[in-house]
Amino acid sequence: MKKLVNELDQYVTEMLNGLVSANPSLRRVEGTQVLVRRELSAKVGLVSGGGSGHEPAHAGFVGTGMLDGAVSGEVFTSPTPDQVYAAINEVNQGKGVLLIIKNYTGDVMNFEMAADMARAEGIDVAQVIVADDVAVENSTYTIGRRGIAGTVFVHKIAGAAAEAGLSLQEVHRIAQKVTENVRSMGMALTPCTVPANGKPSFDLEEQEVEIGIGIHGEPGIERTSLQSANATAEFLFGKIVNDLPLTSGDEVAIMVNGMGATPLSELFIVNHHVADLTSEKKLKVHKTLIGEFMTSLEMAGFSLSVLKLDEELKKFLDAPTSAPAWPR
Repeated sequence: MKKLVNELDQYVTEMLNGLVSANPSLRRVEGTQVLVRRELSAKVGLVSGGGSGHEPAHAGFVGTGMLDGAVSGEVFTSPTPDQVYAAINEVNQGKGVLLIIKNYTGDVMNFEMAADMARAEGIDVAQVIVADDVAVENSTYTIGRRGIAGTVFVHKIAGAAAEAGLSLQEVHRIAQKVTENVRSMGMALTPCTVPANGKPSFDLEEQEVEIGIGIHGEPGIERTSLQSANATAEFLFGKIVNDLPLTSGDEVAIMVNGMGATPLSELFIVNHHVADLTSEKKLKVHKTLIGEFMTSLEMAGFSLSVLKLDEELKKFLDAPTSAPAWPR
């Protein structure tokens, strides 16, 4: 295993400290793996998180107009209820807190336990569970669909709604609308290696790929030979639009998300054909995001997300944010 690490038990803490060093508007809560905005305002607080290894998600999306706090568990491991509870307490400004949770069994259980702890202290907490992956209905770590890169759209739009001063009920409604209108699917060219394990999390032959893989290396829907970028994009796009009813003239946002080790040039090649596919469907592309938003350590591959938009969602998607990982 070749990785730029020091002590393995300091992996997450040092990663968060490095992020804070580059972004003085953020701070790490002492004694925790919680990152929050240094200056909080009197509005609904937003907290998300999960296992580390998916950077820039989630800590990179903490900032004005997006998340107020992010909780980073150990690599591919859900944060504990105590850590989530600490994040809720840090961001609570008396207007309530919304938890944005990816649909993984450990995340859902631990975030819900933390929400119950906070409610017992009189904090108004709501939650939304993101399950945007169309690949599989149930998986190694979930009951129901997995939450993957489409979660970042929830961070952005719900964050802008909170920044605009909307109530917890309204921010929750808008976040839920995003989850109902976003679909994603991914694929892997190579596995990744969890630092604590020191070996690849799964095996792929030289010309073999996994279609529909999860962000922790969970199995997808099929293992097949490597196809062209166009053929791969067409397959993922087809699965997504078949699940997300779209009609001619609908406006969408597209995210072509690298899994950690895919060159931008290859993501641009993928998007070139995605643009053709949306045109054939007579969809209007309002915004396209290309880059790394929710990775899987050094896995090579990509995921595709499509968000169906209305005027409300467009307004909040386009609102400004200072989050370091959101493209300027």
